[in-house]
Amino acid sequence: MDFTFTEEQQAAVEAARAVFSDVTPDAVPSPALTPGAVADDLDRPLWTRLATADLLGLTLAPEHGGAGLDPVALCLLLRESARVLARIPLLETSAVAMTVERYAHPDTAAGLLPRVTRGELVLTAASHGRTGHEPADRAVTAHHDGTTWTLDGLQTAVPWAHSADIIAVPAHTPEGGTVLALVPRDHQGLDLTAQYSTSGELLAELHLEAVRLDETDVITADGAWERLRDLLTTGTCALALGLGETVLTMTSQYTGKREQFGHPVATFQAVAVQTADRYIDLRAMEATLWQAAWRLTGDTDGALPAAGDIAVAKIWASEGVRRVVQTAQHLHGGFGADTDYPLHRYHAWAKHLELSLGPAAAHEEALGDLLAAHPLG
Repeated sequence: MDFTFTEEQQAAVEAARAVFSDVTPDAVPSPALTPGAVADDLDRPLWTRLATADLLGLTLAPEHGGAGLDPVALCLLLRESARVLARIPLLETSAVAMTVERYAHPDTAAGLLPRVTRGELVLTAASHGRTGHEPADRAVTAHHDGTTWTLDGLQTAVPWAHSADIIAVPAHTPEGGTVLALVPRDHQGLDLTAQYSTSGELLAELHLEAVRLDETDVITADGAWERLRDLLTTGTCALALGLGETVLTMTSQYTGKREQFGHPVATFQAVAVQTADRYIDLRAMEATLWQAAWRLTGDTDGALPAAGDIAVAKIWASEGVRRVVQTAQHLHGGFGADTDYPLHRYHAWAKHLELSLGPAAAHEEALGDLLAAHPLG
């Protein structure tokens, strides 16, 4: 077995590191000191630099201006972006674009994807549902009259919706099917209400009332929403890994310099044991992430469907990133809560990632259902 990344994937990581090299986590006000959103828009200059570096179309086909790489490459980029808490919808735009390329009408893909690659279009997805505790596609209804689709319903906690040009909204039909609607942000019948993440980022509650769309704006192919959800979930795991790795590095550096009784606290057995446990968490997060991303390439088989590996990855990501930031706060002492020090920002982002696309308990239940449906052995 060869577990190394390809030359193209490694080159993408190097390009991403160059773009993110001057990004700092404290580029916006602290979420702990800001009653509303820390900013009204995404980091547009960074978005432009990513487009210039040809990283926004990394996973799209060459005919759309992309590089034709796979979900593993996207996860490598997301890990780098999370290290600096980059305020960009890289995951959402990439996941929706990949879904459009695979499932949408060719004319729709040809009209949207080259603009995504050039950084001209920002995409996002409504994946939370009404409360986060039920399937997102059940929150919106879609009716087809033969020529036009009409959508009604509500979706909450939609990231980057106020900045996005198009929002991908899953919906269910009276016949029991699922469609994926591509709704322009300024479309008639769509209303956005401000919500706020624990990270201080601006989210949106989407109200859809008699939103009418042409057939080319609605993806009806089987598996489109499931594919988008899998990409979003796996990408969230990559973000959690990058964040967690940075937090553990910060903790190692701090405990290596902080002295008590004339010795660095890193030399104390209790500190060493805790950081070692968190290192194990990160390695488990990494192994399960690459397994899930690899299954998403579509060239693999397993005892369970790919959804099983994705569930395992999200369980580790949710639990692991929470333990990493909690241990970091503990070992930093009061310094970890200092709003002039970036650790509290990573903690706030970690809580958002832990719950995004479902907490560990939800994926444990999904994994149980898969094991019941596909007995092993």
